Order: sequence, then C-alpha cells, then structure tokens
Amino acid sequence: MTPVDTLLQKIADQIINPIIGLMFAVAILVFLYGMVEFVAGAGNEDKRTQGKRHIIWGIIGLFIMVSVFGLMQVLCNFFYNGGCY
Repeated sequence: MTPVDTLLQKIADQIINPIIGLMFAVAILVFLYGMVEFVAGAGNEDKRTQGKRHIIWGIIGLFIMVSVFGLMQVLCNFFYNGGCY
C-alpha cells in the first residue's frame, strides 16, 4: 500500500464515513419527525400536510444516500478489485 493509498484510506475512515453516517441520521430523523407530526396533527390539515412533506423529504434523502453509497461501492469494486472498505 502506497503512502497515497494510506492517506486516502485515513481520510475516508476519519472524515467521509462519519459524514455519511451523519447524513443518514439526519434523513432518518426528518422522516421520523414527519411521522410524529403527521400523527400528532391528525385533526389539523396544515400539520398533516407539513408532516407529509417531512416524510417525503426524509425518504428522498434516504434514497439519495443509499444510491450514492451503492454507486461508490460499484466504482470502488471496478477500480480497486478488493473494494474500498
């Protein structure tokens, strides 16, 4: 393993992976907040609409994160036979 590979691995382990985890957590929290808002505001149409928006944006965020993670895995397996992680 060259020094550049070691540096890139450390950057991925120490910076990129925690950011990805944080983004997953934020998307899940937005989704759950939307669920709570939707259920708690069952009698108020405005609260339900706002809850639906949060649910949709949470799902979109999760979809984007999973798609990017999958694309990164495909690219890593293509360029580095053993994978990046």
